[in-house]
Amino acid sequence: MKFNKLVSAPRRKNRKRHFTAPSSQRRKLMSAPLSPELREQYNVRSMPVRKNDEVTVVRGGFKDRAGKVVAVYRKRWVLHIERVTREKANGQTPFVGINASNVVITKLSLDKDRKAIL
Repeated sequence: MKFNKLVSAPRRKNRKRHFTAPSSQRRKLMSAPLSPELREQYNVRSMPVRKNDEVTVVRGGFKDRAGKVVAVYRKRWVLHIERVTREKANGQTPFVGINASNVVITKLSLDKDRKAIL
């Protein structure tokens, strides 16, 4: 049911806008919830994920793995996290892409810009 006349409702249009979103909007869309301790400390429910944040995977095959965010790959909508890798047949160990909605931020990488947001 549509509540706001300024927002488009059709699924087709919403999916188009989601998948063709520019990088600046993808940053916001790739947000993750904060851990209960951080939520209490900062009175914020979620934040856009950023490189050097520490996260814990809470869904999928890598559940309960914790690590530092190595890269936020906005073009593919995934995060690359330390210790979330797989072995390839040729011996390489690439990072496995994890969706931002499947992680919880456990430690924030703070600088002056991020403190201003909080």
